[in-house]
Amino acid sequence: MAIKFAEEFPKDLNRTDIFPTPVWSAQAPEHIKQLNKYSDPYIVASKKHFKPMIDKRNKEYGNKKDMGHVFHSTTLIQDENFMAFHQYVTLTSRNLLIEMGYDLSKFDVTLTESWVQEFAKAGGGHHTLHTHWNGHISGFYFLNASECTSKPVFHDPRPGHAMNGLPLKSTTEITYGSPEVHYKVKPGTLIFFPSYLPHLFSVDVGYEPFRFIHWNVQAIPKPNKIGV
Repeated sequence: MAIKFAEEFPKDLNRTDIFPTPVWSAQAPEHIKQLNKYSDPYIVASKKHFKPMIDKRNKEYGNKKDMGHVFHSTTLIQDENFMAFHQYVTLTSRNLLIEMGYDLSKFDVTLTESWVQEFAKAGGGHHTLHTHWNGHISGFYFLNASECTSKPVFHDPRPGHAMNGLPLKSTTEITYGSPEVHYKVKPGTLIFFPSYLPHLFSVDVGYEPFRFIHWNVQAIPKPNKIGV
């Protein structure tokens, strides 16, 4: 007997979402003024460091001011002014890893990198697509940002999907087929995400200041205690 496909096969299918990638965000504008103040000396030092090469470039090729530069601080980890912020980042990252389903009983969660950066006033600042190796949770806290500044863009971490993607019905909605997601940020926006998630910063046009703190957190195995 021939199978009546439309009548005898199930019409309602159960869906299970597997291999999801979380991105957490919140608004914390109450810390902007203080953390901006603490960040200022680092940005001033970075601009001083880059000034000779910027002046040399402008003399040789034409004056574009600081266009295209990203002023990157040295590490903030040893600075006591950022201690409370770093404690929050570290503890929150640990909680988020547990939320993801990881057993951290044999791991210490440690802040491994923290820095502040500011994009050029003349525009052109950006970051190309990358991940953070040997890390587990990364994040941003935006000190200066607006609708007309750069935006963080997250890309689908699945190579297979990037290879076999299809045209989307809508590029303005976040769907299972979205190859990338643009986040709108403002001063006080706080974002945490798994360090394996590829991300970039779109080209900033220099209309308004753009500054943020970036960090990486790692779960490090605890030393084995012999005889315990």
